[in-house]
Amino acid sequence: MLNADKLTKLHISVDWVDPLNEAFERFNIRSVNQQAMFLGQCGHECGNFRILEENLNYRAATLMKLWPKRFPTQEIANACEKNPRKIANLVYSSRMGNRDENSGDGFRFRGRGCVQLTGHANYFHASKALGVDFVANPDLVSTPQYAALTAGWFWDTHKLNPPADALDFVKVTKIINGGTIGLDQRIAETKLALAVLSS
Repeated sequence: MLNADKLTKLHISVDWVDPLNEAFERFNIRSVNQQAMFLGQCGHECGNFRILEENLNYRAATLMKLWPKRFPTQEIANACEKNPRKIANLVYSSRMGNRDENSGDGFRFRGRGCVQLTGHANYFHASKALGVDFVANPDLVSTPQYAALTAGWFWDTHKLNPPADALDFVKVTKIINGGTIGLDQRIAETKLALAVLSS
């Protein structure tokens, strides 16, 4: 069970004690390895539990590197530069359950919460699982309670307890991130959490 002292040692606000404990309890994240991996992975995804909404304020050059198929020319990238709404509506259109670019679904269902829940389909399924309408109220996912619970739901539906118990950093990172971006930091944050939770 997390407490204020342990979160303070992890440099996480004590406001997260109840939300994290609720997620651990509800989604059976019980072993030290499971909890440490959850804290390390989520900590990396959301700036150590401080950034609960995706930052999409990108320059044109960055857009072309991140999404070359969506921004194949400098002109297209320039038209969206530093405009999070336009960027989200373009890059997340017609995928992850979102409708086309003009629907506004990309921005409406942009990444939020501890694991950056993204796309109408994820918001819809998390709503059904948790009994809260995130489709009508997507900003709820940016609150500590629902940021933690949607992360717990994601963790559970993607069966992350076994690889977390095995401390399989690469497997857990690929499931959460789609690649291995930030792997070294995720490992470091998980090892710190292991030390604190084991003490």
